[in-house]
Amino acid sequence: MWWIYAMLSALFASLTAIFAKQGVTNISSNLATGIRTIIILIMVWCIILAKGEAKSISTLSKHNLLFLALSGIGTGLSWLFYFKALQIGNVSQVAVVDKLSVALTILLAVLFLGETLTWKTAIGASLIIAGTLIIITK
Repeated sequence: MWWIYAMLSALFASLTAIFAKQGVTNISSNLATGIRTIIILIMVWCIILAKGEAKSISTLSKHNLLFLALSGIGTGLSWLFYFKALQIGNVSQVAVVDKLSVALTILLAVLFLGETLTWKTAIGASLIIAGTLIIITK
């Protein structure tokens, strides 16, 4: 079942790139990111409130808060750089290079989370890296 959500994530991520490329036309990429962030904030909190999940806030630990804050900072920086790249680059190239994050995530998961690196995963990550290098070299 997880792969269905992952495929939906990929679909909406691709639509995000197409819509964002159009949205950053003639405006600051930082402003575009800010507007997008407000929309996401409203949408997610509507879902949280509709599902009655806000009451779980009291169960958050310092560990949860620290790592969610760090994740939020990482997401914010990623979005700011992504929107700037979309503003000045081709969406078909920016999106591919952005997906280098998959290979980097595999490496970091092995190093910091102790996940096992299988041959299948290593080959997949290597192909992502190779594809990225092909896209960015002239």
